[in-house]
Amino acid sequence: MSKLREQGYDGASNMKGEQNGLKANILNKYPQAFYVHCFAHQLQLALVAVAKGIEGVAIFFNNASILVNIIGSSCKRRDAFREKQLEQIKKALDIGDLETGRGLNQEISLMHPCDTRWNSHYGIIVSIIVMFEAVVVVLEWIKDDTNQDNFGEVSKLFHDIQTFDFVFHLFFMRFILEITNELSQTLQKKDQDIVNAMALVEVCKQRLQSLRDDDFGDLLDDVQKFCQEHDIVVPNMEDLRFVPGKSRRKALRLINFHYYHMDLYFQVLDTQLKELNDSFNEVNTELLLCMACLSPVNNFAYFDKAKSVRLAQLYSQDFDCMDLMNLPIQLDNYIHDMKMHSEFSSLR
Repeated sequence: MSKLREQGYDGASNMKGEQNGLKANILNKYPQAFYVHCFAHQLQLALVAVAKGIEGVAIFFNNASILVNIIGSSCKRRDAFREKQLEQIKKALDIGDLETGRGLNQEISLMHPCDTRWNSHYGIIVSIIVMFEAVVVVLEWIKDDTNQDNFGEVSKLFHDIQTFDFVFHLFFMRFILEITNELSQTLQKKDQDIVNAMALVEVCKQRLQSLRDDDFGDLLDDVQKFCQEHDIVVPNMEDLRFVPGKSRRKALRLINFHYYHMDLYFQVLDTQLKELNDSFNEVNTELLLCMACLSPVNNFAYFDKAKSVRLAQLYSQDFDCMDLMNLPIQLDNYIHDMKMHSEFSSLR
């Protein structure tokens, strides 16, 4: 145990808990055993936390999941959806909205969302946007079927997805997941480049911050345009909106613009950024970047003496003051020696 230098678990509190988790118990005795959570898993948890913590987003994803289950619950419904989708594509081709070509206009299915693979949520959002007309037609057909048991659920869903609120969440979540999807895919690769992964994490944070600061107007334009194309009522952004509180007396009256911009858009993105900053904290980032500088790939291209010294400082129980004083000279000698050997130049 005294030689333990790293530990990692899933997100269970009894494993990674700050006070009584296994991580904390080990760190109390062996402080050099740093805890590093799987980055791909951290990203999923950060995004899921937003969905579960904000009511409007949670309701939206619940409706999206119900939609997939209802349409995919029988072969008859899936066939009807496929037929409407093909009609939609043919109509778009006839009026020139789509082009023909190899690999274009392929059949798209509604995939089931899975919290442990957050990019599946991105897939279902894109599918709903692309096939929205077919989704509405099939839902109406299912609703009008007198021989089905979940009439109330289908009727409510048919109404809910044709509201400005649903479309706003649809495009807003697409914006966020579009930014994080590439990072999610990269972090799941078996052959991981630590430096590249850390750079992508930083890019993801910066893009979300940029989205927060500058892109609300573009999002609102996209939502309003989509609603107009599909005959969905667009509310006046200056009208009052009734926001229920704990009691009727405490209910808030906000204009629509304030609700969508401040109470929803900013809240979701601020929560998202906080979760990402907490998950990808400075200690883990610094530790991994310092560790990456030891890689001999491409003739020690990542070598950085300052980072190697910093890595030694992080493991203070392994290096005393004399070691740290001698280390810079030893590192210079070592890397000079290694670069003299041609067999290291082609390491992958």
